[in-house]
Amino acid sequence: MSFIKKTPFGQIILLKKLLIGLLGLVSYPGFFLLNRSKVSGAEILRKLPVKNVLIVSNHQTYFADVAFIFHCIFSSLGGFPNKPYIPSFLWKMKSGLYFVAAEETMKGGWLPKLFAYGGAISIKRTWKSEGKEVNRPVDLSDSQNILTALETGWVITFPQGTTSPFAQGRKGTAHLIKETQPIVIPLVIDGFRRAFDKKGLKFKKRRTTLRLRMKKPLLIDYNASVDEILKLVMTSIEQIEEEEEEA
Repeated sequence: MSFIKKTPFGQIILLKKLLIGLLGLVSYPGFFLLNRSKVSGAEILRKLPVKNVLIVSNHQTYFADVAFIFHCIFSSLGGFPNKPYIPSFLWKMKSGLYFVAAEETMKGGWLPKLFAYGGAISIKRTWKSEGKEVNRPVDLSDSQNILTALETGWVITFPQGTTSPFAQGRKGTAHLIKETQPIVIPLVIDGFRRAFDKKGLKFKKRRTTLRLRMKKPLLIDYNASVDEILKLVMTSIEQIEEEEEEA
């Protein structure tokens, strides 16, 4: 029996926590000192079970969004739900916290690989590859990895699969919800597109207000159609335009 604890994906938990702590220390000033933050609703996280929680969010940059969400989650679990103090980020880490990311994004250099070790579930996008439109079948191993993550912890996913605002949601998220029946927590973020470049690694404008609103768990009829569930999710993260809602 090994005395080294690992995640279901083979990552050494102690190393993962050290890495997340380092990334947290490096990213903290950019979020909370050079910019302003406004977080609300994160107190709900303290009441959730330790597994089978799916956090859905809109998406504005490749990495800054995820790092900020990690800060807010750990801060809430550490006792500061809407005020991400850095000590609580280091005290209370949830090793079973993962985020879904495109495989090609996570292979784009040494920094993305560090993010990947911190909890990425890399998937092959079925509709886009290296900036080009494609049409390929879902990789079943990708789906299984997300299922494994939900069985042991929480998963953050971006249903649009892109940083473009009001992009169409992907049905894979709705299929996942029907199959696993998780607690679904919607997030709405804003300000990251103004504050950072597309990758979320360089500043564009400082003293920007970064906002994160966490909503109550969705009331989902798991017997509803995939389209109905997807519309509920996209509405909850405020990514359906008014014209579409009226239609």
